[in-house]
Amino acid sequence: NITAGGTGKTPFVAWLVRELERRGRRPGILSRGYGGGGGANDEALLLAELAPGVPHVQQAERFAGALELVRRGADVIVMDDGFQHRRLARDLDLVLVDATRPWGLPASGGGEPVRALLPRGLLRESPRGLARANALVLTRTDQLDAARLAALHAELERLAPGVPRCESAHAPRALLAANGAREPLERLRGARVCLVSAIGNPAAFEASVRSLGAAVVEHRRFADHHRYAAADVADLRERADVLCTHKDLVKLRALLPHARALAVELEFRSPIAALEALLDALPPSAAARERAALHEGLHG
Repeated sequence: NITAGGTGKTPFVAWLVRELERRGRRPGILSRGYGGGGGANDEALLLAELAPGVPHVQQAERFAGALELVRRGADVIVMDDGFQHRRLARDLDLVLVDATRPWGLPASGGGEPVRALLPRGLLRESPRGLARANALVLTRTDQLDAARLAALHAELERLAPGVPRCESAHAPRALLAANGAREPLERLRGARVCLVSAIGNPAAFEASVRSLGAAVVEHRRFADHHRYAAADVADLRERADVLCTHKDLVKLRALLPHARALAVELEFRSPIAALEALLDALPPSAAARERAALHEGLHG
């Protein structure tokens, strides 16, 4: 990201580690662990379900975390949200841009959104930093009309000329019950729901729910990575109309046993040949090079 949160990194990380595994790699995930309070945060809990068996280290000191992943057998490290972290050298920088609010803040009053660095805005660095990326992945492109999407592409080309871009959406797949059971999305059509979310872009979540035909009667919003307390949702405990994100459900299961989540997957809406080529071109790990050399020696 070049913005603070809300671009949809977690579904992309889940897709990315599956792609790396498909290529015979042993990925590990490295993240800072915002909001974990010393334990696994919501992203770690969610990734444990979306990418089971993939080691995940949450460590503010990223170099130490990377060493831990290597000790656990990882031969490629996916650093979640590390574009501004320069201490670790990278072979590949993939940057996500939320098409609905590419510079962090939404537009208000019909005007242009504020483009400002933290703390006035949500930018971590100038948008011109996108030129350092190897590829840009636009998320939530399904929530923009063709004209706005074309204008965004034109601006990104000016900011990062020649950097490949691909379009994606967070495609709803099912309703996920607290016990893990999956229900068809058709059950949302015509339903009245109460939303609960503690994510970076709650407006995009609400738009997805409305697009499925549900009527949102309330949306209880909390800060991104909020650690729910019983008092936050005590009045919702017996309600059967509570809908949240999968990222929220991993924290709400014990508090709201009847809650359901909108399960989504990253779905690309444009060709990804350039992205796949970048993954194919990743250098082999030291361990892989040693194995190849040993194999060559045995059969040379």
